[in-house]
Amino acid sequence: MCGIVGYIGTQAATDILLAGLEKLEYRGYDSAGIATIWEGEVNCVRAKGKLHNLRSKLEQIETPAQIGIGHTRWATHGKPEEYNAHPHMDMAKRVAVVQNGIIENYRELREELKGKGYEFRSETDTEVIPHLIAEFLKNLPPSSSSSPFLEAIRQAVNHLRGAFAIAVISADYPDELIVVRQQAPLVIGFGQGEFFCASDTPAIVAYTRAVLPLENGEIARLTPLGVEIYNFAGDRLKKQPRLLNFNPAMVEKQGFKHFMLKEIHEQPGVVRASLEAYFNPGESTELPINLGLPADLSTDLEQIHIVACGTSWHAALIGKYLIEQLAEISTQVHYASEYRYAPSPLTSNTLIIGVTQSGETADTLAALAMEKERRQGKEPKYQARLLGITNRPESSLGDMVPHIISTLAGIEIGVAATKTFTAQLMAFYALALDLAARRQTVSKDILEKIINGLRQIPEKIEATLETQEHLTEQLAHEFAETKDFIFIGRGINFPIALEGALKLKEVSYIHAEGYPAGEMKHGPIALLDAKVPVVAIAIPGSVYEKVISNAQEAKARDSRLIGVTPVNDGEAAEIFNDLLPVSHVDELLSPLLTVVPLQLFAYHIAARRGLDVDQPRNLAKSVTVE
Repeated sequence: MCGIVGYIGTQAATDILLAGLEKLEYRGYDSAGIATIWEGEVNCVRAKGKLHNLRSKLEQIETPAQIGIGHTRWATHGKPEEYNAHPHMDMAKRVAVVQNGIIENYRELREELKGKGYEFRSETDTEVIPHLIAEFLKNLPPSSSSSPFLEAIRQAVNHLRGAFAIAVISADYPDELIVVRQQAPLVIGFGQGEFFCASDTPAIVAYTRAVLPLENGEIARLTPLGVEIYNFAGDRLKKQPRLLNFNPAMVEKQGFKHFMLKEIHEQPGVVRASLEAYFNPGESTELPINLGLPADLSTDLEQIHIVACGTSWHAALIGKYLIEQLAEISTQVHYASEYRYAPSPLTSNTLIIGVTQSGETADTLAALAMEKERRQGKEPKYQARLLGITNRPESSLGDMVPHIISTLAGIEIGVAATKTFTAQLMAFYALALDLAARRQTVSKDILEKIINGLRQIPEKIEATLETQEHLTEQLAHEFAETKDFIFIGRGINFPIALEGALKLKEVSYIHAEGYPAGEMKHGPIALLDAKVPVVAIAIPGSVYEKVISNAQEAKARDSRLIGVTPVNDGEAAEIFNDLLPVSHVDELLSPLLTVVPLQLFAYHIAARRGLDVDQPRNLAKSVTVE
């Protein structure tokens, strides 16, 4: 959450900072601000609301400053007002700080600093940092360090508890930009005589592909001459940047009105990339799936626990279905935020999987770290087997767990996950089939049939997109003022009902709930009337007739029925008031198709309501705080 960008070099910093913040606005947008150094002063400009408000202010101020930091905020401590916006400064206005994350001990630091005469202008936890740095600068002995600024920051961060990333500049040290990482992402970019920092690579890829992600407990000093990396103890570290394989077009809309719509349409390509990466062509290989996982990860496997949040949790529910039905391994899915405080009893021969699009989700990382710690030193059968599924293998998750399935969605800018959900599903299909093949719980013929079915999915998604775009847009006009929605599904499509409801809530702000279709009569049916439409996912297969029957129960209560189904005649045509047809597909593979019209439906309702589809209120792309 929140976005940080920093620059030191030979160009005017303001334009670079603003351009970087535009690429990071999906991370935070309650307020924004930048601070630069010019003529011995820190010039700080902040604005409440979207980034364009800050840009309007800056258009009236011209400064050729060649060093600066910027920030887009997602409010945690303090209301989204200008006085809480970053950067924050010390009392003398010589030090400016931007921060991502939470300082857990800020209250005690605040009281301690107040006792020393420091005054606070905001409600944020961040403001303790510039005051603390100023205090250490004031009390440093002469010639105690080649960089007093770096030393003061090093001492200050050793007094902070929590998960944070910070960038700091000072008018008294105009050739130094100091950045710190502790449990929140931060990457450094290397240019020709210029250097960058950012919360995420899209902010800097227009200027450089040479990057160095900081690790936890590291401090970097950026000067016009280069970059120095230290640990919190002050020891100099040797680090080498790496080159990003990144196409800048991925962070452009390419003619689409919103990133969310573009990313929905990119899903056939995501599936193709997954098929190419995960599945071996031909029959020459021993196993048809190639995830690069060691055999001992699945040896004698008895249980699987999956921890995830939000959309990743829904993908994990489908993963549970696939693993249990294909590989015959008992699987539990946990909300990461709950699991870390009430973990399951230790079980033997257990694989723990963390699923997070960003690889930085605080609750998921904490749950995995807890599981790793409590299994350490146990007898071999109880020791941790950890696996991560993420779109960012270079993330904190990649550092924490020994094995990663890298989903291949590319950069996703829209806050509401679409193509990354599909990428996670593909990872789970591959994992379930890999486990099934190793355990020989399905025949080779069935394995090949499923893989061949997966190979047809990209074309089927394309066909669904072609038919659905106009249909969902037209249907959205009729529901733009609806207050409540119910989504129902059964079996492998129950999680898709949950995901469809979540997408509608996220981007349109309409109350929506997903239920197993058979549970409607056990309470939720009391909500139904002519004002509450019901979306039913009905795919021919083991539960098709049951879903149709449950849909009839809703129709008998006057609800308008919308059917996501490949069946457009017979009983389905009679029961459903509206059809959102998908291509014919095997029930086991259907979630890859049924989610698409629900994504489009949510998008078009939100667009019809005139809402900010890519940056819904109160949400952030990467949830790096608990």
